Amino acid sequence: MSDERLSVLKTYKLYVGGKFPRSESGRVYEVTDSTGKWLANAPLSSRKDARDAVVAARKAFGGWSGATAYNRGQVLYRVAEMLEGRREQFVREVADAEGLPRAEAVAVVDATIDRWVWYAGWTDKIAQVVGGGNPVAGPFFNLSSPEPMGVVAVVAPQESSFLGLVSVLAPVIATGNTAVVAASEKSPLPALSLAEVLATSDVPGGVVNVLSGRTAEIAAPLAAHQDVNAIDLAGADEALAKELEIAAADNLKRVLRPQAVDYSGTPGTERMTAFLETKTVWHPTGALGAAGSSY
Repeated sequence: MSDERLSVLKTYKLYVGGKFPRSESGRVYEVTDSTGKWLANAPLSSRKDARDAVVAARKAFGGWSGATAYNRGQVLYRVAEMLEGRREQFVREVADAEGLPRAEAVAVVDATIDRWVWYAGWTDKIAQVVGGGNPVAGPFFNLSSPEPMGVVAVVAPQESSFLGLVSVLAPVIATGNTAVVAASEKSPLPALSLAEVLATSDVPGGVVNVLSGRTAEIAAPLAAHQDVNAIDLAGADEALAKELEIAAADNLKRVLRPQAVDYSGTPGTERMTAFLETKTVWHPTGALGAAGSSY
């Protein structure tokens, strides 16, 4: 028997509603490494793919936002466990995508997994930071609590294909939102592989939807979509960001503008609070009786 064999080339697909469809257009585009060497063909998403992803994200929102924060944290921690199990695959993909030596790619992947764990731990704590009891004049309890906004479109960072991606995606879903991600146009493979991890974890289908292709072509229908509540423009250049902001204004989407970010630094809570609404409730103290003391 010959020792030579043909390599089994991987076919990357989109991730929409918990499934792996090809682009409805049937189009693909070549993905290359930092030296121009061909790596794979990735799906070239269409406007219809973007609309389908929004439908899936909206369908998943009720169940995901209605889960307890503790449960969301456990689900996200499971994703980190599975990322750890596929660490070598992501090291190869990040090294190819970003032109890094193996040692640097290992550091990036380890930081990415740690970042996912960090956000998993915040799911049941962020309410204590941005919510609480408010002092008011009168016999009332006045309580504020954060609630997720809904469907968030995420234009992933272009250069930081894995750590940057997780840094903008994880806070969106940790706080109960659902997401439609436009992966890095130049280096989409880590994002498409992350989708495979999400599909085999406990994250419900539709909570995260991953599209690859031309960033402007994917982001334009998401910014204009009436059922998208917010958009993170992390991976948009200045001209595209301006165009998307104008489209997003039509239904008053919340917009997080692109900014210079060191994704290797401490993430902070800004991206978690960016896509939360605050609900404030008044309640007469007398109507609670003895139970009022529990506050």
